[in-house]
Amino acid sequence: MGEEELDDYESTLELALVQEYKAVVGTFNYAVETDRRFYLANDVAIEVRSTGTPTLLEVTLNDAWVWDMYRTARFVPSVRVLTFRDVNIEKLPKEDLQP
Repeated sequence: MGEEELDDYESTLELALVQEYKAVVGTFNYAVETDRRFYLANDVAIEVRSTGTPTLLEVTLNDAWVWDMYRTARFVPSVRVLTFRDVNIEKLPKEDLQP
């Protein structure tokens, strides 16, 4: 597979992922961004595991969708993330997401 074919393949995957995101975003309550991934979830819990420097956070997501164009199964029942980095959790406004 040449470089141009690989670029076309990745562009196709990314477009399909964006279309899937638009189709499912209205069914979720939260958008969660970590240093490694972006998620949609219906339930989010965050717990401080260590108060030292740096602080270890445990983020638990239930009924989640993972933004990853290389995954075959993006819907997962639960996700557990351990991180020392920032986590952004946003409540999604339902009225803005309806088509």
